[in-house]
Amino acid sequence: MRFLFVHQNFPGQFLHIVRHLVAARQHEIVFITEPNDNVINGVRKVPYARPAPAAADAHIAARELDGAVRRAEAVGRTAGNLKLLGYEPDIIIGHHGWGEMLNLRDVWPDTPMLGYMEFYYQPIGIDVGFDPEFPIGVDDFPRIRAKNAINHIALNLDGEGQSPTEWQLSTYPEWARKRINLLWEGVNLDVCKPNPKVRRTSLTIGGMTIEPSDKLVTYVSRDLEPYRGFPLMMRAIPHLLRARKDIKIVMVGGDGVSYGNPPPSGGNWREVMSREIGAGLDSSRVVFPGRVPYETYLSMLQRSDAHVYLTYPFVASWSLREALAVGCAIVGSDSQPVREFIADGENGLLTSFFDPAALARTAVKLIEDSRLSERLRANARRFAEARLSMVDYLKAYEALIERMTGMKLPAAEALPPAKQTRAKR
Repeated sequence: MRFLFVHQNFPGQFLHIVRHLVAARQHEIVFITEPNDNVINGVRKVPYARPAPAAADAHIAARELDGAVRRAEAVGRTAGNLKLLGYEPDIIIGHHGWGEMLNLRDVWPDTPMLGYMEFYYQPIGIDVGFDPEFPIGVDDFPRIRAKNAINHIALNLDGEGQSPTEWQLSTYPEWARKRINLLWEGVNLDVCKPNPKVRRTSLTIGGMTIEPSDKLVTYVSRDLEPYRGFPLMMRAIPHLLRARKDIKIVMVGGDGVSYGNPPPSGGNWREVMSREIGAGLDSSRVVFPGRVPYETYLSMLQRSDAHVYLTYPFVASWSLREALAVGCAIVGSDSQPVREFIADGENGLLTSFFDPAALARTAVKLIEDSRLSERLRANARRFAEARLSMVDYLKAYEALIERMTGMKLPAAEALPPAKQTRAKR
């Protein structure tokens, strides 16, 4: 079968399905993307030049659409060149978030198209206005509503959609949900798994060594920002350090902004929150290693005594799935995306997004109650095995492709172990 994938940051959310298709050794896989250094053997990358940014004089509510149609134009030209070379895909699979797929119907009018539908924006009721510390005025509502322009055009391209969680799917209007398939994303359970040996040896991250006798609290986000509860976690740190002298804390994440806005005062959120916490941030017990290699990240999760995952009502991170698969003792924010994965007291503990002292108390409870921790860890792994199996995810993906194309996919061969690649999420 001939597959055309589209994502501005190859391979994006399509890493696992692409590797699975490559393993069959019977497909032609073409991937349109902006240039990057990521490589998957067996995939032909076709780069397109990043388009010019949205016009500076465009209305603020229209800038995202302006950027999207510019990107759609660039991808459409690239696709047109492929067609002139004789390439005819059997299915097009891509992410609708940046508008890349909006012109592909003009190139291949009859080809089945499956678009990743990640989130439907609303000015009230979910992420916007969730955190009273960062209020949004009604003057910004038109811009937020206009972010769905790409969603609406995409939903009228005579294709189908996919969404990775029930809650993310629920953000779409009822009429749109009928066109979107729920495909729960999986985790490689053979890679993301408990490793008791890690807990019996020293582990060094960001220049700080965690000894077997230390109690490790971990936090992970692609970028350290309010959408992922970074201010809450920072404000919990002094409580944690006072509670026990043996606690050490690792805060993994970059200094950019993936979601939301940068600090109005300039700089980055790590700098802003470090100034706020001041002397309560003991650098001998708290480290900010930035983004770390996957192997380091995995060892950190396996060693963690209490792993904190926080988020606005927004897109759930892959790190939450991986922490469950590893069997972490998780403290999660009591918000809709997290509740889909964690049942309080069963496979993790939930706490208020707005109470740093409560977050610290909950983490300390996990550290001090070994029987509770062991039960939650075991149940986290069981949940991952039941709901996050990569095998089940790929089977569901294949079934959807077969239904849309009317073509039967051959069985995949086993892939040799490969270095994990993380997409921007």
